[in-house]
Amino acid sequence: MHPPKSPQQSTIIVPIVGTTFFRLVLNTARRFAYPFAPVLSRGLGVSLSAITSLIAVNQVTSLLGALSGPLSDQIGYRKMMIAGMVMLGTGMLAAAFFPFYAVVLLALFLAGLGKSLFDPAVQAWASSRVPYNRRALVIGLMEISWSASTLIGIPLVAVLIERYGWRSPFLVMGALGCIGAAALFFIIPKDPKRPHHNISPSEYLGAYSRLFSSRPALGALGYVFFVSAANDNLFVVYGAWLEKSFGLGIVALGLGTSLIGAAELAGEGFTAAISDRFGLKHALVAGLSLSVLSYFGLPFLETSLAAALTGLAVIFFIYEFTLVTSLSLCTEMLPGFRATMMSGFFATAGIGRVFGALMGGAVWQTGGILATGCISGILTFLGLLCLMRGLKGWDQAGI
Repeated sequence: MHPPKSPQQSTIIVPIVGTTFFRLVLNTARRFAYPFAPVLSRGLGVSLSAITSLIAVNQVTSLLGALSGPLSDQIGYRKMMIAGMVMLGTGMLAAAFFPFYAVVLLALFLAGLGKSLFDPAVQAWASSRVPYNRRALVIGLMEISWSASTLIGIPLVAVLIERYGWRSPFLVMGALGCIGAAALFFIIPKDPKRPHHNISPSEYLGAYSRLFSSRPALGALGYVFFVSAANDNLFVVYGAWLEKSFGLGIVALGLGTSLIGAAELAGEGFTAAISDRFGLKHALVAGLSLSVLSYFGLPFLETSLAAALTGLAVIFFIYEFTLVTSLSLCTEMLPGFRATMMSGFFATAGIGRVFGALMGGAVWQTGGILATGCISGILTFLGLLCLMRGLKGWDQAGI
């Protein structure tokens, strides 16, 4: 006979489902401009380079999100999640009704900023309510919203554009953003009451002081910088590799992207299934070790298209598994400053992605897939060293 669920366990299911769905909307809003850049350029009457510049500006939001962590820890995670959805809804609706380049730029910036506010807050909120021995299960299920944005969100955006024009996705996502803000107000329990005073500069900076004085936290930041750089070093050139080595066209490359989305989904599911049982530290170290080997092995899979696609799927599967497992681990590193920790984690990952993307083209042009695989493997190994150094002797929460 199973023991009855506690009230906390019973009431957390609806908020988890709701936040995961609305996070899917945020992720789709953040990612849809990439594949539909030509459509947006034609609709707005601007050059394709203007749209890619718009996308690049949007990357700044991941850095701005780092500034929200201490504020989220002070005023409450629920309020920050709602604020993120309000930003999404406001920006997307503005672009739907005022289809000008500057407004679309603002819309995507607000969508990115909303995600940067929402993600650390939702991770901190969930980790403050879910026992550590179930953390990877819940975080893994919530992270499905990332792969689902590729497998579900982007195809739905394509249908909307084809049937109703390029402005329709902005209208739908804007409406969902507003609905999400209202829904979260009702389904997320109120945060515990906090002292009624304005956050002082010393309190604000004190949160960062705690972050940068924690060896486990610094190890985690070093880890996520290197593994994010390694992943984007490959991600920005894998299409060029498949096109050059196997003559793949646009449609086939699109299918390859779907394969990556499926691999990400599998990695998130695998995290939810086994990481808690295996132990988060052990699962993460094992995943990173396999990731290093998979990057070094990729250049040897040029023998056939099937082998190359399998190698890419394995790499992105392991990357997503390690990333989601590390999210679960990091939620317990600074229990009193969870949002600060997670916003720093996401911001550092963003810096790593920018670094990897900038170097990826040059590495590829210099040494092809051999250089790309080796550099990504070395970067991932450096990430593993940072993590092991940071976690040495750390045994919090019975890990």
